[in-house]
Amino acid sequence: MLNFLDNIVWHSLTGPQAKFSAGGDDARRYARGFSPIVGFADQSHPNLDALRPHCDEGEHFYCDGWSGMVPSGWRLDAETTMYKMVWAAPMPAKDEAADAMRLSSEHATQAVELAQITRPGPFGPRTPELGEYFGYFKGSRLVAMAGERMATQSLREISGVCTHPDHRGRGYARKLMLKLIRRQLQRGETPFLHVMRDNTTARTLYERMGFRVYRESVVRVIAPA
Repeated sequence: MLNFLDNIVWHSLTGPQAKFSAGGDDARRYARGFSPIVGFADQSHPNLDALRPHCDEGEHFYCDGWSGMVPSGWRLDAETTMYKMVWAAPMPAKDEAADAMRLSSEHATQAVELAQITRPGPFGPRTPELGEYFGYFKGSRLVAMAGERMATQSLREISGVCTHPDHRGRGYARKLMLKLIRRQLQRGETPFLHVMRDNTTARTLYERMGFRVYRESVVRVIAPA
């Protein structure tokens, strides 16, 4: 089922996460409040007209696997590539983040604040509703977190991995990721993640942990013009 990664957003939004989506048969987005990500039934010919009724002026959306011309009524704000990486190692022997706290809706503000500082990727106040999120706190401040975002029946994404700059170098992100990976493997799921092409430090870390590159994919940020 790794081929689902080629159009993972669409398979997530029309599969297990359909209840978190808005759109129709050709185009869908994560509903407002979640990560601003869109998916299309046909990635090479995305039906942006079908998406437009579900968008607000001023919104910006991430889309994957599409590099064609931008149609009238839309603009391209950014374009690069990212790597889709899949777990290819044994299950972690133990939970090294047993002391981490499970995040809930009451931590939404803190999670968004940390994401705004660290920019782990598209993130919204409701994003932690998409899966399990765990974090480390110093006092009342959330200083590190990691969680789950996209999902099919057999694939589960590790996402939102970030550590406050004042608390890096302590292994928080790695421990949180391994905790999630272990839990996913115990559920019979295959962990995967996305990492931007230029983030070589993170990609090197993920490879050392046990992830392998599945493919490189175009990623764009688009907005209604």
